[in-house]
Amino acid sequence: MAKDYAKTFYKGTAWKKCRAAYFSYRHGLCERCQGPGKIVHHKKYITHENINDPEITLSFHNLELLCQDCHNREHHERNSPTVEGLYFNEYGDVVQRR
Repeated sequence: MAKDYAKTFYKGTAWKKCRAAYFSYRHGLCERCQGPGKIVHHKKYITHENINDPEITLSFHNLELLCQDCHNREHHERNSPTVEGLYFNEYGDVVQRR
């Protein structure tokens, strides 16, 4: 979900046109797994400080089309203390996902 300071940006015409153009440019395919793309992701995250910088918000160089799973991995597993495929069990041991 977008931060409060970014909600207006994501509802704006400039972003909607940029997103549609980028989606088409990438033929609707996730750039990581080649599955059906869903989310146009900002590689350098939008912040309160850079929200008005079109080189960050609207540049194809900062965009990546991702499927829902790859986007979730980017945002949720990126901050994980383990590498992908590993996790801590209830005893605190590092184990491999099955």
